[in-house]
Amino acid sequence: MTFRPGPPPPAPETRGNAAAAAPLTDGEWHRLHPLTPLLKGGIFLIVILGYVLNSLRDQVVEFFIPGSGPQEDGDPVRYVYEHGVVGWVLLGIVVLLVVLIGLFYLSWRMHEFRVTGEIVEVRSGVLFRTNRKARLDRIQGINISRPLVPRVFGTAKLEIAQAGNDANVQLAYLGAKAADDLRQRILVLASGAKEDEDGTGPVRASNGRLMDHVDQVFAPELDPAAVHATRIVKVHPGRLIASMLLSGTTVFILLAIAAMIVSVALTGEYGILFGLFPAVIGAGGYYVRKFSRSLQYTIAETRDGIRIGFGLVSTSNETLPPGRIHAVSVAQPLLWRPFGWWDVRINRATNAGNGASNNQQVSSIVLPVGTAADVRVVLDIILPGLVGTAVAGPAASQEQLREGASEAVDVVDDSLTTSGDRGGFVHSPRRGAWLRPLAFRRNGYRFVPGAVLLRLGAVWRSLVIVPLPRVQSVKVSQGPLERALRLASVHVQTVQGPVTAHVGTLDAHDAQQLWADTAGRAVEAAAADTSHRWREREARQPSATRPADAHTAGSGAPAGPGPDHRTGTVPPGSSWSDVPPPGAAR
Repeated sequence: MTFRPGPPPPAPETRGNAAAAAPLTDGEWHRLHPLTPLLKGGIFLIVILGYVLNSLRDQVVEFFIPGSGPQEDGDPVRYVYEHGVVGWVLLGIVVLLVVLIGLFYLSWRMHEFRVTGEIVEVRSGVLFRTNRKARLDRIQGINISRPLVPRVFGTAKLEIAQAGNDANVQLAYLGAKAADDLRQRILVLASGAKEDEDGTGPVRASNGRLMDHVDQVFAPELDPAAVHATRIVKVHPGRLIASMLLSGTTVFILLAIAAMIVSVALTGEYGILFGLFPAVIGAGGYYVRKFSRSLQYTIAETRDGIRIGFGLVSTSNETLPPGRIHAVSVAQPLLWRPFGWWDVRINRATNAGNGASNNQQVSSIVLPVGTAADVRVVLDIILPGLVGTAVAGPAASQEQLREGASEAVDVVDDSLTTSGDRGGFVHSPRRGAWLRPLAFRRNGYRFVPGAVLLRLGAVWRSLVIVPLPRVQSVKVSQGPLERALRLASVHVQTVQGPVTAHVGTLDAHDAQQLWADTAGRAVEAAAADTSHRWREREARQPSATRPADAHTAGSGAPAGPGPDHRTGTVPPGSSWSDVPPPGAAR
């Protein structure tokens, strides 16, 4: 009997640009996109070329229409032409361009990166070398930004956010598809999973090289099919415009205009109006920037975290791995109250935001404006297990899922617009009205499994949620007036950001209880927290008991079992731990 070898196995199917980007995570050193020198320093050359062409414009007109050119003696181009040194000047320009191009090329050659199972490392510099390392288990988020010019060339900037000032690692620039695939592979490595179940990442159907490039330039920033998004919240453009017009900035501008008009009417000095133009220009630029950045704003739930995309001309999308959110604020300005609109902001342990400080506020906004229903979905996405059906577990019955959804509604509705002790809140006593006459009945706190909730404000309503594993410290303070009224304030301290977890005018005994309970529960929650490797536990589970994927679960809940206060199990991707319910003995 003769053995005949069979045909070779078929080559693995190539999905989009995954095959080209797969070696980027092999632990070897790689370089950035070849167009990086042009995108980084080539703009400077374009500016110089534009200046030269603008200066030659009059000479070109003079060449074709004699006598129509300028006659100024101070024109440098005319001086060079009349003294016969055009060749030397052109030679100098060519030498300068060659030197600059050589420096850009050398800088590109010396800029390398590699991705291993533990770190992302970047080394760069020609004369002064720089080496940066980012630990995968400490990644706070991965942002992909596409400014207008790089977007036209099909490239993008990938930024890995780390805790600390100037700690982010940037890869500028990569191919757009390569950046998306590299982001997904880094998150798989950071999650603790050995490999992605999909093998090569998201599937992208190819329509030809030209059409694929057009799709990269004009397609929406968030592709739900590519990221296996289970739930998506979008911001309506009309609501976004209305919320901007009903903001405090608009009120301030209107008051300033009214004050100037009154001053002109009383004094008759119309010169005051000239001071209005810079303010109008600045305000207009502010509104245009905010509107363009907030267009196409989407928040999606994916297996590797929260995906936030926004932008019109220059786009950005960022993925926040589970457990990287330290505090959440749901706020409602007074002018938004008739429409029932809210915004959601977060604190993160990073100064990420496309590498610029003016984008820090943008990166902290999860929901620019939305209804209470939008808030419920967003909170369930960014804090799984707190206000969603995840509390019921993967094998929950329909009745349990309905109970979980009802609990989600209760947590939000009993916190956003209520006052007094509704929803189990411990609120300020009546003597707190001396310090906060409007908000004393609304100020309060309560515990839910894995988090402490602070309900604040009567005119400017807000709800602050602090996950217990992310609590840094707890402080109780008492001023002279509070001491006389037997009141105290509590500050639950997290990382620096726009959210401040501070509740005042509590009864002194209630403040001490909040301080003690928060400190004790935070220690327990931190000891059981596994969110820094959110899929490592899942990878170790047998396939028969492994929880369903988030993108296949009918409820849209995150992967993993729900919190079990009897066993202390924690779902992968969730930061909620074995925390006893309020009132239970510890």
